[in-house]
Amino acid sequence: MFGKMFDIMGKIEEAKKNVEATKKRLDNVLIDAESAQGKIKVTVTGNRALKAINIDDDLMQDKEMLEDYLMIALNKALEEAGKMQEEELKRAAKDAMPNIPGLDGLI
Repeated sequence: MFGKMFDIMGKIEEAKKNVEATKKRLDNVLIDAESAQGKIKVTVTGNRALKAINIDDDLMQDKEMLEDYLMIALNKALEEAGKMQEEELKRAAKDAMPNIPGLDGLI
């Protein structure tokens, strides 16, 4: 009985390590997104950190349009990064976890 308990604890530790390694790896995954007409392009990491913003010169004259396009591009990039992060972390945790009935719903 204790052998199985130690095995489960070891798997949980392995899952934690996998999740941490995945988080570090996602710092190096870059996601690009752009607004309509490509007027603004942004780059974020898989951990949703903003890395770059490129703005078309034409938008510098129209503050409202600049703000709108910037929100569109950032929201696209952050949504994509969030989905990727969630899937990657789920996979990292699940790969190391023991097969315990009902545990699937918790991860």
